[in-house]
This record gives sequence, C-alpha cells and structure tokens, in this order.
Amino acid sequence: MATRKKRKKTSYNAKELKEFEKLINDKLGKAKENLAHYIAQIEGLADNPDSKLKGLDNANSTVEVERLYTMAARQRKLVQHLENALLRVKNKAYGICRETGELISADRLRAVPHATLSIQAKQNQIRR
Repeated sequence: MATRKKRKKTSYNAKELKEFEKLINDKLGKAKENLAHYIAQIEGLADNPDSKLKGLDNANSTVEVERLYTMAARQRKLVQHLENALLRVKNKAYGICRETGELISADRLRAVPHATLSIQAKQNQIRR
C-alpha cells in the first residue's frame, strides 16, 4: 500500500471559519461596549467637569481625562482590528500569517482572534 504524503493545511474550512467568526463577533461586541463606556465618561467630563472630578486637583483631573482618551483610543484600535478580521473571514483569508503565508495556529487565533502573524513570525518581528 502506498502511503500518501500528508499535505500541509493552508486554510481553515467553513466550519472553523464560522467558529472564529462567532468568537470575533463576541469580542467585537464587548470592545464596542467598552468604547461606548469610555466615550460616555469623556463626554460626561466635558459636559460638567466640576461635578465629575469633585475633590480632585487639576493635575489629577487632567491625568484622568488623558487616561480615558488613551483607553478609548485602544478600544477603537481593537474594534478596527476585529472588523478587519471579520473581513478576512468573509474573504476566506483568515488565519494566514502575513509574513510566512502559513496558517496561524487555531489556539493563537482563539487567544488573539485578530492576529495576522504566527507566533514564530511575531517572535521574529520582536527580535528585529
């Protein structure tokens, strides 16, 4: 009996993509909720800065506003990354490392669903 050479998997199948799509949508919903929360806090401070930070000196209130802006910016970035990941799922290009062209491990994608680099490619990027 001839043994077949096992081909390396180059993409995720429809069932796997559906699993990742659900995971991404769940994380996207949470990220959008967090972003809305930060924006509401920022708007609340802008509408009435005296009542929101009562008891804090000017330096502390400035630090708090900057912290909220930073957190909102991070959430916006995460939302964008997750939306891009959904596009890759739709185009069936999800899970392919942009450096190596190889499939990113499912475990990595479950942990970081918007990942575009395999662990090895990410480590190489950090070393550079």
